[in-house]
Amino acid sequence: MQDIQKINSFINNIVWGPYMLIMLLGIGIFFTVKLRFFPLIHFRTWWQHTALSFLKPKKNSSDEKISPFQAMATALAGSIGTGNIVGVADAIALGGAGAVFWMWIAAFFGMSTVFAENVLGIKYRTKINGKYAGGPMYYIEKGLHCKWLAVIFSVFCTLASFGMGNMTQANSVSGALHNGFGVSPKITGIILAILVAIIIFGGISRISRLTEKLVPIMAVIYTIAVLIVISVNFNEIPYAFSEIFVQAFDLKAMAGGFMGYGMSRAVKYGISRGVFSNEAGLGSSPIVHSAADNDDPYRQGMWGIFQVFIDTIVLCTLMALCILTTHSDKTSLNGIELSTYSFESVLGYAGNIFMSLSIILFAFATLVSWSYYGEKSFEYLTNGKFIPIYRIIYSIMVCLGSVTNISLVWEISDTLNGFMAIPNLIALIMLSHEIKYSELSHNLLRKR
Repeated sequence: MQDIQKINSFINNIVWGPYMLIMLLGIGIFFTVKLRFFPLIHFRTWWQHTALSFLKPKKNSSDEKISPFQAMATALAGSIGTGNIVGVADAIALGGAGAVFWMWIAAFFGMSTVFAENVLGIKYRTKINGKYAGGPMYYIEKGLHCKWLAVIFSVFCTLASFGMGNMTQANSVSGALHNGFGVSPKITGIILAILVAIIIFGGISRISRLTEKLVPIMAVIYTIAVLIVISVNFNEIPYAFSEIFVQAFDLKAMAGGFMGYGMSRAVKYGISRGVFSNEAGLGSSPIVHSAADNDDPYRQGMWGIFQVFIDTIVLCTLMALCILTTHSDKTSLNGIELSTYSFESVLGYAGNIFMSLSIILFAFATLVSWSYYGEKSFEYLTNGKFIPIYRIIYSIMVCLGSVTNISLVWEISDTLNGFMAIPNLIALIMLSHEIKYSELSHNLLRKR
């Protein structure tokens, strides 16, 4: 077991090393420039086409497709997970408050990356068994004409769905229920596996109906609780932002005539945890966005921008302010303990209960959403066969994850996510000519 851990650690340091982070950020910058800073300059436009579109009359989606909002909610459910709680806390604990600034940077440029992924997902999607299927495996095969690379992505995505999307999330749920309410992990595993099976055997229609209700509820409850903590420490908000910007550029060290280590850690953990939170560049998001009842790839791309904005710019920032305004970052805690401490410092025991409930809801949403990512990848590998087998195995893995010590699973899953990103990033660069600002602006004018 130790040998496996050492091998994985060695590979992980390569896969998620500086070159990968530079590539992820570089591709985001490339598409941001190519789109003429659309997410920033046309903030009002993409907001009108996403969140404000609820004010317009709705059309009913068919059984084969889901609404653009349902697609976004499902993708957001897959990314919002424990990354918004654990990821932010880890970024601050390992990289200092400055890591938050680099999470913002990763998210800002990541909005254009997810936009590009979703545009390609819609353009190259196909139908299998009467339902839309899309994602990196399809735009790699059809756009790059590189079947073997598409297969590699699908294999890693399928494996990652059992790890990062399944066992780790199930373990988080069982741990939260055990620590917060004394529920046995075995009981949690059985009940959770049954619930997940009921949902995923209903396909994307049932999954999306759940996520479109669950995600807004999660976001609202989480936001209210965090705002309560921040409001109690309202006077500390200027301090929090000061720490973020000062530590982001290691200004204290620069004043002393040297720089490097502190800033490098802020950059490393800020960007890596930012990607972990919103999954920009991994290729998971376009898999579900491709099922949307939307024939306009650029409009669906805007739902990707909205997804990253809510996930990182809004929710991760709120968690960071919660930690920094309570000065919880000055403790030696990290991960979930750090986040929990920041809530308990204001809400007392109720903070512990809230954190347990948040983890349960966030992890469950991720569990359900990632089943679809893995299923579509498995579907690609098997030409649409044996889907019930995948769903059964996925449900069983939920039960196993609830009662197993999965520290190694976390580490291996992180490596698999990195391997997922490589073929997807190659495809984004090679197919970048398909993402045209002229088409985007024409569609926007036509839709007004």
